[in-house]
Amino acid sequence: MGKLWLGVVLFVGPHLFSTLLPGLRDQLKEIFRPGPWRGLYSVITLIGLVLLIMAYRDPATAANLYDPAPWAKHATMLLVLIGFILIAASHGKGYIKKFVKHPMSLGVAFWSVGHLLANGETSVVVIFASLLAIALFDIVFSLARGKVAVFEPRLRSDITAVVGGALVYGVLLFGFHPYVLQVPVV
Repeated sequence: MGKLWLGVVLFVGPHLFSTLLPGLRDQLKEIFRPGPWRGLYSVITLIGLVLLIMAYRDPATAANLYDPAPWAKHATMLLVLIGFILIAASHGKGYIKKFVKHPMSLGVAFWSVGHLLANGETSVVVIFASLLAIALFDIVFSLARGKVAVFEPRLRSDITAVVGGALVYGVLLFGFHPYVLQVPVV
């Protein structure tokens, strides 16, 4: 369980720091310079991610906190697909991004809620509840700061987001889940 909580702190901590204290984050980025700052941020969150993956595979964190509803698997498949399309839309300048305002965070929220519906294992609940919290904090604080991208939307960006999001979804569904996590979804 120690790996799980340390992983959460190292992965969630930098994200919450950036969301809650953007002024201090910008000052530190100025002091360290953007490249080294991104490197430090990436190394810390990567260590956290590795610990989360190790904790996920640890039988000690596999205890069920709750049993998912029979319909949850189907709802999850839809929520995760929408989530990946939104995450892909965050990288372009399309109508989806213009309408949703914060597609990355909303996409992570959909992805997280889907996994919380479909899986009650301790590690999964802790990991995806943490991701959901980061996403919701980011949306709330970004809206409070008035942070909204201004651009002229392009349909091509939306097409790319739908195709790209669906491709990533397919790779994770048919490749990553069954072969890396050894948890076949379909």
